Amino acid sequence: MDTALVTAARERPELAGRREWIGLGVLALACLVYAMDLTVLHLAVPQISSTLHPSSAQLLWIIDVYGFMLAGLLITMGTLGDRIGRRRLLLAGGVLFGTVSVVAAFSPTAEFLIGCRALLGVAGATIAPSTLSLIFTMFRDPRQRSLAVGTWVSAFSAGGVVGPLLGGVLLERFWWGSVFLLAVPVMALLLVLGPRVLPEFRDPEAGRLDLTSAALSVVTMVSLVLAMKTVAQDGLGPVALVAVAGGLVAGALFVRRQLTRPDPMLDLRLFRLGAFRTALGINVIAIFVAFGYFLFVAQYFQLVLDMTPMAAGVAMAPSSVGFIIGSQAAPRIVRVVRPAYLIGTGMVLAAIGLAMLTRLTVDGGPVAAVVASLLIALGLAPVFGITTELIVGSAPPEQAGAASGVSETGAELGGALGISILGSISLAIYRADLADSLPHGLPGADAVRETLGEAVQVAATLPDSVGATVLVAARTAFIHGVHVTAGVAAVGALLVAVLAVARLRHVPAGELSGGHDH
Repeated sequence: MDTALVTAARERPELAGRREWIGLGVLALACLVYAMDLTVLHLAVPQISSTLHPSSAQLLWIIDVYGFMLAGLLITMGTLGDRIGRRRLLLAGGVLFGTVSVVAAFSPTAEFLIGCRALLGVAGATIAPSTLSLIFTMFRDPRQRSLAVGTWVSAFSAGGVVGPLLGGVLLERFWWGSVFLLAVPVMALLLVLGPRVLPEFRDPEAGRLDLTSAALSVVTMVSLVLAMKTVAQDGLGPVALVAVAGGLVAGALFVRRQLTRPDPMLDLRLFRLGAFRTALGINVIAIFVAFGYFLFVAQYFQLVLDMTPMAAGVAMAPSSVGFIIGSQAAPRIVRVVRPAYLIGTGMVLAAIGLAMLTRLTVDGGPVAAVVASLLIALGLAPVFGITTELIVGSAPPEQAGAASGVSETGAELGGALGISILGSISLAIYRADLADSLPHGLPGADAVRETLGEAVQVAATLPDSVGATVLVAARTAFIHGVHVTAGVAAVGALLVAVLAVARLRHVPAGELSGGHDH
């Protein structure tokens, strides 16, 4: 009996202590800044336009190039961390992120700001895979690890709401570049505390970084994301087709290279693991749903209900709180409920919230959208944490960085698909409705048909009665698009619920790892 107890004690993972939890707090702050940089710039666009005078194409690049570089480099950075050390890569990324943030704040031209945003994307790509793989190194106990991953997800959710709120405060008092300086104190804290509280981990058998594979992965991801964003903006045209073709060719060459090299950058055998494959698919679709609805709700508050950016940020705060609550509750619930059933229930709850968005009206108040967003957040939050843990937990420890890179790349793709596909559907409906409802011979009609934001600006320049007519027509067309896209997203959420229950029901409660997938 004594021997059995000793054996059990030896097999039980060592519990994380005070140092690990402080380290988690430092990592969470880094993730919060990473997420803030994805959202805060949108508020600064009017001031950037009036100060730097970018062209419409330059303005799109200022907003999008950060996400492009993230999507292209996440797998590469995850693999690089496995080779040179995850903490070393994270701290190097922190130095670059903080330094470039200061430089970006004082950009003299639009071209200079685009270059800074690209470098911030390179630095940001070191943060997400490094933080996630370090968490899996620091927290060996399944319960503690679930709580840590939940905190990691919460940090991204908090960044989504803190960014617009802090950005709104800064922009009311300072110049547009002040929003970039939010990152500096956090990165300084990371550099001071990181070496003391974060462990180092690298794959002792890792070979040299394959620069050809890295380049092919960047070309693949950037080309496909560029194609999706181009389709969302201009429809299927030559640029999108060339980008898709280039991405597919580079992707095929990347896969072939990984299958033939003795030490591939990405071990494609990970995709043979059913739990890895299924969890990745669920994660991508869930983020597809999340990004799609988030995009429309933000516009609904500001452009339909005419709320200020600060008021819209406050109205969106409950959904971010919902993400935090859901992320923190999931690790406790999953101890007694199988992951498949928790994911399934969460996606059904999200589908109910999305169905509520199909009932929004032009003259309604914000309450219905706030409640719907809260339900969606509460439903989706557990899904992100559980699927992330399944994805990275399915991989051998020495490949955790590469697996977390795949996880984050899937998230970026899911977000891009959500914005592109749901955005394209909404825009097509918006333009079709306005083709019949705008007054004949209206000045600026082409601009009105571009976006609801353009319509609001054009309406302000027209005589009162005509402007009011244009506003009602544009807002009604926009709401019609929201109804359809929310319905599509709700169907997607229900499909994920079915997929989760069908494919993951063998994973028992209280234990999230790939060991059950054989």
